[in-house]
Amino acid sequence: MENVYDTLVERGYIKQLTHEDEIKKILGEEKVTFYIGFDPTADSLHIGHFIAMMFMAHMQRAGHRPIALVGGGTAMIGDPSGKTDMRKMLSKEEIDHNISCIKSQLSRLIDFKDDKAILENNANWLLNLNYVDFIRDIGAHFSVNRMLAAECFKQRLEKGLSFLEFNYMLMQGYDFLVLNQKYGCTMQLGGDDQWSNIIAGMELIRKKESKASYGMTCTLLTNSEGKKMGKTENGALWLDANKTSPYDFYQYWRNIEDSSVEKCLALLTFVPMDEIKRLCALKGEEINEGKKVLAFEVTKLIHGEEEAMKAQSAAQALFGAGVDMSNVPMVSIPKSMLGAGIMDILVYTKVLPSKAEARRLIEQGGLTINDKRIEDKNATLVDTDFQDGKVLIKKGKKKYYSLIIE
Repeated sequence: MENVYDTLVERGYIKQLTHEDEIKKILGEEKVTFYIGFDPTADSLHIGHFIAMMFMAHMQRAGHRPIALVGGGTAMIGDPSGKTDMRKMLSKEEIDHNISCIKSQLSRLIDFKDDKAILENNANWLLNLNYVDFIRDIGAHFSVNRMLAAECFKQRLEKGLSFLEFNYMLMQGYDFLVLNQKYGCTMQLGGDDQWSNIIAGMELIRKKESKASYGMTCTLLTNSEGKKMGKTENGALWLDANKTSPYDFYQYWRNIEDSSVEKCLALLTFVPMDEIKRLCALKGEEINEGKKVLAFEVTKLIHGEEEAMKAQSAAQALFGAGVDMSNVPMVSIPKSMLGAGIMDILVYTKVLPSKAEARRLIEQGGLTINDKRIEDKNATLVDTDFQDGKVLIKKGKKKYYSLIIE
């Protein structure tokens, strides 16, 4: 049976690891319990979390047991890693709501049945700690000098780091210790910005339990310029369909740069590597085949096959395949607006935020109605413009809307 370590390396997941030979050996010979932390500061995960979910899924498919640790306790503090500002603190009710949303998203890739995976919340042990006992039993094992040398603190020291946030490393280290004692968890996975915190937890287990533990960090999803992927004109690329529609999610992957296709297929899908190599050997326009596979497979994993097929069908309709257009994002106007100016309609439907932007789009030749470019900013929409009850609005090169009458 193939060692999952080889799969993780081949697909490009691993950025850093603490003990390469030992990790490879135990992943090939033992059933490892490992954990990844998820921050419940929003009611949805975003694409930045998706690599961690795939990392977990590959490990679980190879027979290892994941623990998804939701930071219900640490979210009340805020992690300084990779942040330049202190974060807004959430109430317990907000955090609990976010945790329930996150579990349902994790369940799309991770099987929580029959103890195959565990969902834990560090609020279960952090919120009842006695401060003096914690500082004496846990704090005594942390060197302030070493903590200040950690990259996550260095960045914040210049702007100011609160003592509240300074405790974060102790708490994450303590999480690893508790999971080790409670579930025999011997490995922590995380983003590369968590390296210092992972090492701190391993050191704590060594000092308190005299046991070996391990850490791996996963690659961040970046484009050819090294910038994080997953940002859209509306902010983050969320996994919640109410925050980022399946169609917009599909289109994001359909339109990524050519040089990112192979990496995204390897990290964000289960498509076999041989097939990925074949797709990415295609040149010129043919690389679009790889983008279509990527968009469909990622959307299927997050939103299910039915939504992926709807998004695919809508995209094909818009780009010339003559398929049913019912899946294009829909906007509507009341019947009383028939005969109104196109600019007013674009603002009313929120296709554009202002008449100034609508005017600019028309002047630049970027507005098309039913495949006809609009050049007159005073143009109106009348009932004869509606074909089968719809008007197709094209904004710019790739953004489409289907306009109907309420």
